[in-house]
Amino acid sequence: MFRPSLLAATALFALVACSENRPPAMTGLTEIVPPAGPGSQVPRLTRADDGGVWLSWLEAQDGGVQAFKAAVLRDDGWSEPITIASGDDWFINWADFPSLLVGPGGTMAAHWLAKTPGSVYAYDVVLSVSGDGGETWTEPLSPHDDGTATEHGFVSLFPRETGFGALWLDGREMAPGGAADSGHGHGPGGMTLRAALLDTEGRVLRGDLVDDLTCDCCQTGAAVTGAGPLVVYRDRTEGEIRDISFSAFRDGRWTAGRPVAIDGWQITACPVNGPAIDARGPDAVVGWFTGAPRPMIRAAFWSDEEDGFLGVMDVSDDRPLGRVDAVLLADGSAVVSWLAATETDDAEIRFRQVWRDGRQGADTVLARTAASRMSGFPQMTTSGGRLIFAWTVPGDPPVIRSATVPAPGGDGT
Repeated sequence: MFRPSLLAATALFALVACSENRPPAMTGLTEIVPPAGPGSQVPRLTRADDGGVWLSWLEAQDGGVQAFKAAVLRDDGWSEPITIASGDDWFINWADFPSLLVGPGGTMAAHWLAKTPGSVYAYDVVLSVSGDGGETWTEPLSPHDDGTATEHGFVSLFPRETGFGALWLDGREMAPGGAADSGHGHGPGGMTLRAALLDTEGRVLRGDLVDDLTCDCCQTGAAVTGAGPLVVYRDRTEGEIRDISFSAFRDGRWTAGRPVAIDGWQITACPVNGPAIDARGPDAVVGWFTGAPRPMIRAAFWSDEEDGFLGVMDVSDDRPLGRVDAVLLADGSAVVSWLAATETDDAEIRFRQVWRDGRQGADTVLARTAASRMSGFPQMTTSGGRLIFAWTVPGDPPVIRSATVPAPGGDGT
């Protein structure tokens, strides 16, 4: 697991000038200043059923306390922020950070990571639920009860009609004293992928093992199609092939993991680059980064009818760093975003529209940022005919920026 870098690079929130070696800059960009103060970082975006877009983030407070805050975008401005929780014993990481879900009927679920004794990298997933728009939250609880002093994180929350679900990477098989402890101070197993279904009060109804060997520290993704929950993650074979796999919840169980595509990326370390997924009705799109046969951004479309991913395509091989997001548009096309290196050692947030039949739009630059870990994972969603972006601007202290651009084709969300 990687810890946040102490390096801080200044990032410029500005459109990037065109050049022969660079895609065109975005036109129609509108900055919307979020209510996130100095010391804010690791934003997340989530779209509610009513069209509202919620931004959540961590914000440093006095005394080493972190506050988990959120605000909703209505029309052309963010609301006043709410505080979901705060604490001084949280695990803070540039790549593994809190999230917020707004489910059916407005029920909200949030997660963060709380340190536990036993190891520097011992922490648990903590969940809380609100039924009143975020004014009050339930007492925090964990979706896992293994009690091992190890890593539990990279969470994805997904809605259900009667509650919500949680997906996370679980290191219990790797922990000293864990279920698979060899007696030599560590377990012989690897990182696992587990899931839980919870009710509207946050009570765990059932827990499941989804995959018994996955990459250690790549983000997971979850979405719900007409056929049910669909999750994506970076898998891991005994031969260290770390391609993207998926599992679907069907007939009361999680299906065995299957590859989204055969990239054949063999790497003996975690690339800290997980997939992103979005769904509408029977369709979904997933975007991801791979290093095989060369660094590349890829995407694929899901079909409930075919029960699989089709139309796998190469989106960009122009110095991609990964940190991918993806959204599905109303016309069935999708937008994939990622971070790309530049010739001046910084980075650009780029995006491109893609279609199921293989067509692709222009590779477009949204903004300049830093290539360091502290720039985090830029976020993207869509609502009201706009793409909404949020990202961290490194600095001392860091701050969060957000902006909108017209969605390709005037997406009618």
